[in-house]
Formats: sequence, structure tokens, C-alpha cells
Amino acid sequence: MTAQAKRDYSVLKDAELAGLCARRDPEAVRQVITENNQRLFRAAWSILKDRGEAEEAMQAAYLSAFTSIDRFEGRSSLTTWLTRIVINEALGRVRSKRRRRALLGAEGVPVLDTYREKLMAGSETPLPDAAVAREQLRRLLERAVAGLPEIFRTVFVLREIEGLSVEDTSEALEIPAATVKTRLLRAKRRLQEALAPEVHEALTGTFPFAGADCAALTTRVMDRLGY
Repeated sequence: MTAQAKRDYSVLKDAELAGLCARRDPEAVRQVITENNQRLFRAAWSILKDRGEAEEAMQAAYLSAFTSIDRFEGRSSLTTWLTRIVINEALGRVRSKRRRRALLGAEGVPVLDTYREKLMAGSETPLPDAAVAREQLRRLLERAVAGLPEIFRTVFVLREIEGLSVEDTSEALEIPAATVKTRLLRAKRRLQEALAPEVHEALTGTFPFAGADCAALTTRVMDRLGY
């Protein structure tokens, strides 16, 4: 019991970590969720463009993944495997929403898209000029990325913001590597029309999903899994 409590889960290989999750080791589950929250949120957001929906997609993806994690074969990394699951979940939600819209449209009911500005939480405390400028830049970038067509947006988020390799992005999205490269190039060209080169320095701070958000999502998933 003492040895297990002192185990450093962060250094475990994917197969071992997945095996512990399959045996319902709560610390292994927590490690996987905490390590992947940021990436999965960004992947889900890139498709859904709504923070609340992205969090719901993440939660559903985690529940699905941990239910079937005993079937993880290690042919890709655990992170790539999870990314593919959350992408499929998000795409499924988009398809479901489109079907609902088509049904409502056929019945003559007007449908309005109401994307709320949840990505950027305002601060009541005045920020220093530099911090204000950075926050404005971040918002500008997020709006620009949100305006990309979906096929370009998801590739851009996974490659440029999350830093996935061409191969991992290809596997996660189930598209050829050449397509990943082409879509990324086109995404960059579109963004260059509106953004200055120095915006790249702010990329790592965009679409934040850490701190309280990360902890809350982790707790919800752990609760749903019965830990």
C-alpha cells in the first residue's frame, strides 16, 4: 500500500498506465485525465467552437475511453488514442446538431446559432498595460482561429498549438499525412491575412483549460467513474 502511494505515475509507459486504469487504479485515471485535459479541450473546441460543449464532449470521451481502455493496444500513444476519441465525439455532436437543424428547418422553425463568449473570462481588476495587450492579442487570435473552416481549424490547433506531429495528427483525424500538411499550410495562409507574425508567441496561452477548470473536469469524470 505504501509502495503504491509513492509510485510516480508520470513516468509510467502508456501500456502500463492503461493497464492500471483498466484495473481501476484511481491515481492512474487521475494522471491520464490531468495530463490530457488541455489537449483534448483544444481538440474538442476546434470542432465545436463552444467551451461548454467542448467540456461535455471531453467528459463523454473520457467515460467512453475508460470503459474500453482494456482494449488499448498501444499501436499509437495513449494521448493520440484519446485525442481520436474526443474528436469523434465532437464530430458526432456536430452531425447530431445538423440533423436537428434540418428537422427543425423542415418544420419551418427558425434556428439561431448562439455561440457565447465563454473563452475569455473578464477580470474585475485592472491589468498592467502589457497584460492587457497580451489579453487583447489572445482574443484576436482565438477569434481568427475560430473563423477558420473546420477542416483547417482542427489541423491548425493540433499541429501548431498542441504540437502534435504530422503522423499523430494524421492518425487522430484519420486523414493522410499529406492532407495534414496541406490543410496546415492553407490555415496559416488564411491567418496571415489578419494576424501579424509575432502572434505566434501568444499561441501557447490560447484556449486555456487549466487550474480550476482542469481540476473541476477531472473531479467530474472521477465521480462519474465511481472513484
